Amino acid sequence: MLLGLMQDVPLMIASLIEYAARYHGGREIVSRSVEGPIHRYTYADAETRSKRLANALVRLGVRPGERVGSLAWNTWRHFEMFYGVSGHGAVLHTVNPRLFTEQIVYIVNHAEDRFVFLDLSFVPLVEGIAERLTSVEGYVILTDEAHMPKTRLKNALCYETLIGHERADYVWPRFDERAASSLCYTSGTTGNPKGVLYSHRSTLLHAMAACQNSAMALSAHDCIMPIAPMYHGNAWSLPYLAPMTGCKLVLPGPKMDGASIEELVNAEAVTFSVAVPTVFTMLLEHLDKTGRMVPSLDRVAIGGSAVPASMIERFREAYGVTVVQIWGMTETSPLGTMATATPELDALPEAERRAVLAKQGRVQFGLELKIIGQDGTPVPRDGATFGDMWVRSAWASSGYFNGEGGSRLDGDGFFPTGDVATLDRYGYMRITDRTKDVIKSGGEWISSIDLENVAVGHEDVKHAAVIGIPHPKWEERPLLVVVCKEGRAPSKAAILDHLRARVAKWWLPDDVVFIDEIPLTATGKIQKSRLREMFADYRLPGL
Repeated sequence: MLLGLMQDVPLMIASLIEYAARYHGGREIVSRSVEGPIHRYTYADAETRSKRLANALVRLGVRPGERVGSLAWNTWRHFEMFYGVSGHGAVLHTVNPRLFTEQIVYIVNHAEDRFVFLDLSFVPLVEGIAERLTSVEGYVILTDEAHMPKTRLKNALCYETLIGHERADYVWPRFDERAASSLCYTSGTTGNPKGVLYSHRSTLLHAMAACQNSAMALSAHDCIMPIAPMYHGNAWSLPYLAPMTGCKLVLPGPKMDGASIEELVNAEAVTFSVAVPTVFTMLLEHLDKTGRMVPSLDRVAIGGSAVPASMIERFREAYGVTVVQIWGMTETSPLGTMATATPELDALPEAERRAVLAKQGRVQFGLELKIIGQDGTPVPRDGATFGDMWVRSAWASSGYFNGEGGSRLDGDGFFPTGDVATLDRYGYMRITDRTKDVIKSGGEWISSIDLENVAVGHEDVKHAAVIGIPHPKWEERPLLVVVCKEGRAPSKAAILDHLRARVAKWWLPDDVVFIDEIPLTATGKIQKSRLREMFADYRLPGL
């Protein structure tokens, strides 16, 4: 083999903030602070402070490879940790504060975090569990001296004081690009959460793929706002994409209600944002109620769960915003597919084009996908036959931290996603269910996600979930659980009539029940396991 004569330069996360400071140094980063006021500074400022943080970690004795935890919102201080911690060679462990307390204790101990950096919002939470966090030597509260609380936390330091004592002469080191950079745990809907350990190499390759025109299509002309939290798959890579492209970056802090999001979008002229459907539901409700518009907002990427067609249509028709569905998971960094158009798709009749773009998206270069049917062979690319989905990529996980769950890859190096999906002839993938949530009825599969999306299309339905209920003849039959919009009270018959015109007869739920609130996971997804517990003793009509 003849090797090329090209330089071997390691892919380092610190190179992103270094590039932004040098070539987009005056571009703004705007944050809503936990303390209240809006904070503004530049990429040049961010790199300077990230270097001070790296020097502080050296003084604290944090060595490369050791884990530093964060319990924090999307703010400029949390952003600095993405570079000060990882750039130093340590591993940033972003902890989801919405997990159950027992799960937070488990993952901090499992990760063996030496220090935990936390926002003011989470001081009471951490005070209540600190005695059980066996590896933690000290805490850094992400605030200034004026807002530093009296706390029982041992060795508690003020972030601004900590980095304020440091010089900004830190030189970003170069080391093996395969070194671990950040650690994010799955939400743990079944069993304990599992750690996904990203590398510098995987993170930069993922960011390069994510900013392409075929994906998020970002440039220095954009102003982007990651509403998806930094503890959810690194805010879908936006903390890396922003400095890579020179985008203006807007961080929403702790306020993610519809009114607060609209305020920032309009005040800062946000052009692109990412979040789960529940957040954008709140934004649309606020806009519809107040009559406000979002003229700067051009497109939004929505993932985490399937996007109802009614949401896509509402954004497009009422507000001129293009919805791009995204599929991914913590284990894919998280980009997997995005529903962006191709010339072939643009040549289709508009109704057919929109139907394809309502799927979870097209496979991006750098990721391979295969869908295996019940017989163990690949399913045809007909957009109808579904099976279990597996992925392989330079930014997909090969396993979990500390070997949890054992070997995960198949003989060809593909990772099991746990999703059931179809693939059409244009290369667009559609999630029909999670493997554990698909309803098996009479030897056939019924997609709970498809039923939910159709149900949410009813004008009186706010949220909908479908679970399988045991049936003596058919094995399982679907039960539709509905949360109504405020002031609305549709009948079961009205809901079923709406579905009857839009789904196969044998897919029609055997019953509809109304509840006040659908349980969600810590990542904003419908918690099907909890619903199954709630309806464990439920019996379908006629049984």
